[in-house]
Amino acid sequence: MAHFKKFDVADHLNDAGIIAAYLTEAFESNDPAFISHAIGTAARSKGMARVAEEAGVSRESLYKSLNGQSKPEFETIRKVLAALGVKLVAEPIRDTEAA
Repeated sequence: MAHFKKFDVADHLNDAGIIAAYLTEAFESNDPAFISHAIGTAARSKGMARVAEEAGVSRESLYKSLNGQSKPEFETIRKVLAALGVKLVAEPIRDTEAA
C-alpha cells in the first residue's frame, strides 16, 4: 500500500517573493480568519520559533494568534510580516465594472 505525505503549503513557501504572493492572495479574500491562518502558514514555513524570536513574541503566543481562530493585534501582524521578509502595501481598489 502506498503512503502519501499530506500536502502542506508551508513546505513550498521558501522565499520572500513566494510568501508575498501567497499572502497577497490571502489578503484579497477579505476573510480575517483565512488571512490569519495564511500568515501562520507562512510563519511555519520559516519556523515558528525563529519568527517568534525575530518578531519579539513567544512561540506559544504566535501559534495562538495565527491559528485562524483568534484576532491578532495589528502590531503582532506587522512584526511577523517583517520577520517573514514581507511588508504590507496599499493600492487602490480596482473598479471591476469600469474595466
